[in-house]
Amino acid sequence: MSRSAVTSAPVHPLLAERWSPRSFDPSYEITDGRLASLLEAARWAASARNIQPWRFIVGRRGDETYKAVHDALIGFNQVWAGNASVLIAAVAAERLDDGSANATAAYDTGLAVAQLTVQAHAEGLHAHQMGGFLPERLTASFDIPEGFRPLAVIAVGALAEADQLPDETLRARETETRARRPLDETFFADSWQTPLGIG
Repeated sequence: MSRSAVTSAPVHPLLAERWSPRSFDPSYEITDGRLASLLEAARWAASARNIQPWRFIVGRRGDETYKAVHDALIGFNQVWAGNASVLIAAVAAERLDDGSANATAAYDTGLAVAQLTVQAHAEGLHAHQMGGFLPERLTASFDIPEGFRPLAVIAVGALAEADQLPDETLRARETETRARRPLDETFFADSWQTPLGIG
């Protein structure tokens, strides 16, 4: 199923075709090589002062790490995410070595997740990022130390047909038209009220 974005200016196909499904093939097993490529893409994300504040907890379907990450999801996400091949919790180190705050920790970790997501699409896989999880449960399950904050959980796997989702609400979301706010409502020049005037 193609859900390529209708863009107002040309973008790379990997970006136009990337989307976040919920229907994953429960039989697909990600290879070590493919998983390593995803993690390597995240590792080489841009990072302020090269601090690299991101940490990732990686679970493969069937192992205890996967189960613990899945258990930390809210109910709505638990319904579908258990078919993904991999569940990854993205965690940001919010303190520097001297104990001061790292103001760019979340930003940099988001960049690493974005690169992982695009690499997944390049590998013929899909990724779905989730904010619907219980950070305190992840923290307890993995003994995440103070100063580290779970930011997201990413489900990665092979796409399955929308009709495999368990209810009509999920199936409708899977196939609805993709949309984004227009350029002139998002990008500005001179002031917050002045659209950039391109596109």
